[in-house]
Amino acid sequence: MRYKVTVVGAGNVGATAAQLIAQADLADVVMVDVAGDLAAGKALDMMEAAPVLGFNARITGGSDYEPTAGSDICVVTAGLARKPGMTRDDLIAKNTEIVTGVVEQLVKHSPNTILILVTNPLDAMCEVARRVSGFPRERVFGMAGVLDAARMRWFIAEALNVSVEDVDAFVLGGHGDTMVPLPRFSTVNGIPLPQLLAADKIEAINNRTRNGGIEIVNYYKTGSAYYAPAASSYEMVAAILKDKKKILPCAVLLKGEYGFKDLFIGVPCRLGRGGMEGVVELSLTVEEKGMLDKSAQAVKALVDSLPKA
Repeated sequence: MRYKVTVVGAGNVGATAAQLIAQADLADVVMVDVAGDLAAGKALDMMEAAPVLGFNARITGGSDYEPTAGSDICVVTAGLARKPGMTRDDLIAKNTEIVTGVVEQLVKHSPNTILILVTNPLDAMCEVARRVSGFPRERVFGMAGVLDAARMRWFIAEALNVSVEDVDAFVLGGHGDTMVPLPRFSTVNGIPLPQLLAADKIEAINNRTRNGGIEIVNYYKTGSAYYAPAASSYEMVAAILKDKKKILPCAVLLKGEYGFKDLFIGVPCRLGRGGMEGVVELSLTVEEKGMLDKSAQAVKALVDSLPKA
């Protein structure tokens, strides 16, 4: 029996993620959007590409949650998009309302599903989804670090003129300006980044990584990034459905790891068929831990600002 993945939100991120999942024949995909005709139209458009691209997974779309029943994974991309001059923090009230309604429906129809949050502000929306769903941390977490690390990997590959396949990078902390790129744990075919680039060039890459989202927003003017976020969501779905036990940086509810408790923070996790199957604790320097503490404080401020139930 084929797996089923629901993607909520048929905008650029959701639709692109849906196509990547189906095109890889990972699962049948149900796209849900308040604009049901948009979701249905995009699903049909993708299915008409199936004979050309050669995939057999089915994609359907609409506004009804009934077809999502029994989903193995639900990817939540629905929410208000960020605009120039708007911080992730500005999004919190509206997107809390949206994510609450979405998760209530998903849990109703798929009580055993795994929730992957993509909606910003990411770390706070993970907490909203956890409260609404009542799921354990293994089944509700966020896509952020995969995207941030992918951006950093590209910037490193571009700077060194090497294959992206040779580059690994890690980014910890909240999905925002306080994220913590870790060049000490970043490598090019096993070679530590500090041995390949000068400190000032590494810091420039760190800063560009922190501002990777707004850089795209400033180019687009009326929207935000979607190719890389969708690809990052796809990688997480693939790691889970294929039970890869892959180590990826995700926003997960910490239970004492890294010195934090009951807070969603981006850290390396092992993803497999059970969802988030374990947190990997890195040994951080005093400086790195200080930056992570600052990022955690920013996340906590966001969570504390969530509308009260």
